[in-house]
Amino acid sequence: MSIQILMPALSPTMTAGTLSKWLKKEGDNVQPGDIIAEIETDKAVMDVEAIDEGVLEKILVAEGTADVPVNTPIALVSGEEATVPQGAATPQSPQQAAQPASPSAPNAVPSAKPAGATGAMADLGRRLVEGTRIFISPLARRLAREEGIALDSLTGTGPKGRILRRDVEERLRAPQPKPAPAQAPQKKPSSAQPAPGRSESAAPVERIPHSGMRRTIARRLTQSKGEVPHFYVSVDVELDALLKLRGELNAALMEEGAKISVNDMLIKASALALKKVPALNVQFTETEMLAFSDIDISMAVSVPDGLITPVIRNADTLSLRDIATTARDLAKRAREGKLRPAEYEGGSFSISNMGMMGVKSFSAIINPPQAAILAVAAGEKRPVVRDGALAIATVMTATLSVDHRATDGAAAAQWLKAFKELVQKPHRLVV
Repeated sequence: MSIQILMPALSPTMTAGTLSKWLKKEGDNVQPGDIIAEIETDKAVMDVEAIDEGVLEKILVAEGTADVPVNTPIALVSGEEATVPQGAATPQSPQQAAQPASPSAPNAVPSAKPAGATGAMADLGRRLVEGTRIFISPLARRLAREEGIALDSLTGTGPKGRILRRDVEERLRAPQPKPAPAQAPQKKPSSAQPAPGRSESAAPVERIPHSGMRRTIARRLTQSKGEVPHFYVSVDVELDALLKLRGELNAALMEEGAKISVNDMLIKASALALKKVPALNVQFTETEMLAFSDIDISMAVSVPDGLITPVIRNADTLSLRDIATTARDLAKRAREGKLRPAEYEGGSFSISNMGMMGVKSFSAIINPPQAAILAVAAGEKRPVVRDGALAIATVMTATLSVDHRATDGAAAAQWLKAFKELVQKPHRLVV
């Protein structure tokens, strides 16, 4: 009797995913816990584990197929230790596969490990290349795929010859042989289509398929700008006192190896401002307003495929050192694709900091379903007036984007006032 393996729901918001890669082929024996496939969600690439023992009888959805609905059958497992019968069906698209089965009996479960978090079992499940098993870390494998490097051309320096990220980077740094000169100029294939708005004589255009993350960013932010009535409030904030306190704290923490960033202090200031002005720690729905008691700050982190917002939970109750440790860990694992869904879902307020890039000011798009996001620009020396005299101060511009359905201008102005006072009198961040 054949058992269906269904496309699993790897996060609460997932409705479809891309079947990135099969790690088992038809005829392979599978055991409970075996990594059988990789699924790309809108945030990460995650492993799928088998929970039934048997033989992978038939693959129903080919690797590389996008937008496979949750609970769609993707493969069949035979409960008998037997070879696959001849004439087994070839992989189909989701439209050709059987209709989704009941979600009450899925036969594959996520391993709860995003891209890059595969362990020894996942490495053992990597497919063979020319009959030899290649042991490679997920991050190195992804980098090699992006750079077009054949895995069997790499030499691993990790344990038991495992290929690590440094091995791929070393290959990229090595001088490459020059290609042999072409015999004659190659004419552009007549089937090539020019990019929209460009003439046929224009240079070739590389066509890069959208990743699941990029499609999700496009969909969610288009929805946000189209449906959410944004309004913006800006304020200039002096940073000299905060920078002085940061230097003193980092000097005291030097022996412990800890370091507090300006962004860590701004996260704490945002959380305390939300505690003082809770009208922004809300979420609008069509029937009611949701007011949150917990203050969970989403911080924007740039990753190769786009942007992800890991969440610092209960930021108002954490010390600056705890915020710094948590933020550093989340940002590192976000760039490695190792975040779990629970670590980037459910924030109540967002902060996006482009100050390190020298940006003077900008307005951010609200991260739905949140009600507000703070855009932080660079601190720079500017003239200011103090007690009727001209002085020089380090000043940054902070712009708050607010959902006008959830709150109004007065509340936004009150929040920015509280935020400014906390930054300019930063001792309140540590007491």
